Amino acid sequence: MKRRNFLHHSAMMALSTPLISNAVELGYFDPQIADLSSHKIADIAYTQVQLKWPRFVGKNARRDIHGYGPKVNVCVLTTDQGAKGWGMHGRRNDEVIAYLKGKRVSDLFQPALGVTDPQALPFDVPLHDLAGVILNKPVYELMGRKKPITTKCYSGMIYFDELEPKEGPVTTLPNGLDNIIANCSADYKLGYRQFKLKIGRGNIWMPKQEGLQRDIEVTKLVHKTFPDCDILVDANDGYTVDMAIAYLKGIDGIPLFWFEEPFAETVADYRKLKDWLKANNVKTLLADGEANPNQQLLRELEEQKLIDVHITDIMGYGFTPWRKIMPDLQKMGILASPHAFGEQLKSFYTAHLTGALGNTVTIEGVPCTCEDVDFSLYKIVNSEFIPPRAPGFGMKLLKA
Repeated sequence: MKRRNFLHHSAMMALSTPLISNAVELGYFDPQIADLSSHKIADIAYTQVQLKWPRFVGKNARRDIHGYGPKVNVCVLTTDQGAKGWGMHGRRNDEVIAYLKGKRVSDLFQPALGVTDPQALPFDVPLHDLAGVILNKPVYELMGRKKPITTKCYSGMIYFDELEPKEGPVTTLPNGLDNIIANCSADYKLGYRQFKLKIGRGNIWMPKQEGLQRDIEVTKLVHKTFPDCDILVDANDGYTVDMAIAYLKGIDGIPLFWFEEPFAETVADYRKLKDWLKANNVKTLLADGEANPNQQLLRELEEQKLIDVHITDIMGYGFTPWRKIMPDLQKMGILASPHAFGEQLKSFYTAHLTGALGNTVTIEGVPCTCEDVDFSLYKIVNSEFIPPRAPGFGMKLLKA
């Protein structure tokens, strides 16, 4: 929204309905805000939804087994006119609930900006969904884009799958590398043409050199088996800079789409890695910012062009803050791919952020099913996530 329109909105909300109608006709402010101002928050309810991964997910470089899928906290906002919006949410806060009840939706949210009241930021995603429902628009259109920008999506579900015991009567033998290929094949059938492989086995689970060689072996095997797919790798800070370079030497000749979190980020280490990449003409994107992100350090790395992709979590950072930071990243020439692992709901939120703002090199996909949510309107077409035209985020909450 233009600043002039915003100021008119602030001044005119106290006016009578006829004067508001006249103001709309004269074009003084966004008529969407008038629609949002007619709804007040009447009820705030909480529940959990169970997301089910299609298979057991094991270890990465810094965490033990992940299991079969998480329970996710969600919040439902209902207005005095019966409109409902919902989405992921953190911990319940009764003081904030009391503050929000009775507020006009337009006092908390504006389509051109996102959440405008800092106290309402915990309800960032539900408010985006609610506004979309009230205005009968998908979130990407709410943000100003009629036809969504689409991009590739990758499966983020390829872990240290060969290290886990086989399921069945005999549970002492590991699965072997064929299990990694089987999991890639399953995701390939779902439409994914990018696989993110977890590496860094030598950080905890294997001797360092043996783990490094296994990482190299797995990368070569997946590349050979799926030559039409992009390979991304994620070390979860499990390498040193020298190990990262040794890994890249070990997969020489294999194109790597990106290298995520090779080590705990420092300017000196990233400069050493970048210099090696340039000297050896290795083309790969460096992605960082997921684990306990220091936004000041990330900005320094980005300004010095030492990383290429900003990957702070879509919920951990916030949907509205991501809307604000994306133009800054574009100005610096830095790409985006908000972290979304674990909860596929986050992948779908990212599809709308990308749909409106672009600048996303790929979207993290998390294959899963859910009896509590209908997200069947989302499709993978030509290996790209396609957000639906349904209002809000286009997902139906089935659980009361």
